[in-house]
Amino acid sequence: MKLNWFERLVVNNPVRVMAQRVEIQWFKRTRPGSPGQRVLEIGCGRGAGAALIHRNFRPSRVYAFDLDIRMVRMGATSRHEGVRLTWGVADATAIPVKSASVDCVFGFGFLHHVPDWRQALVEVRRVLKPGGAYYMEELYPESYQNAITGRLFEHPTHDRFRSPDLSRALRKTGFTSVGRLEHRWLGILGVFQTRC
Repeated sequence: MKLNWFERLVVNNPVRVMAQRVEIQWFKRTRPGSPGQRVLEIGCGRGAGAALIHRNFRPSRVYAFDLDIRMVRMGATSRHEGVRLTWGVADATAIPVKSASVDCVFGFGFLHHVPDWRQALVEVRRVLKPGGAYYMEELYPESYQNAITGRLFEHPTHDRFRSPDLSRALRKTGFTSVGRLEHRWLGILGVFQTRC
């Protein structure tokens, strides 16, 4: 699902980048990556997260995909000095990457936008190498479908996940938890690993 004008404003805001800086440090402490890995960011927007991933995890390449061509164009024309980025327009339920080809997948709040979020998890698992990591930051419906945000943001409303649903789906898809911070009404910051 593409973002509406208001949510594009929110995610392209300096405050959002500051939050991602904090999140990436937690990710790094929870499960440090190894330099030279191949990394995928889903829902990359204009690339602020991809640049943070590059600075903190030192991958050989970051594949940055978003469903919205406007966001990808904005990112592709931005200056990301020294960052080896491959940009692409892609749906999270059909990621155009070979199976078992990336070491890490990052998702800074994209999954709650996907109508078939379970299929997106299957795709994340498919593209990860055995033992690969899925770094996620996600929101629960209470934070984006309440009386205020429900009027500003456009999100799918059917089959939305909360903590138990997401945990079950991750386990069923083949992920184990490495670490997680969770708030019942806000969302989750978590690192999940595929089985070797």
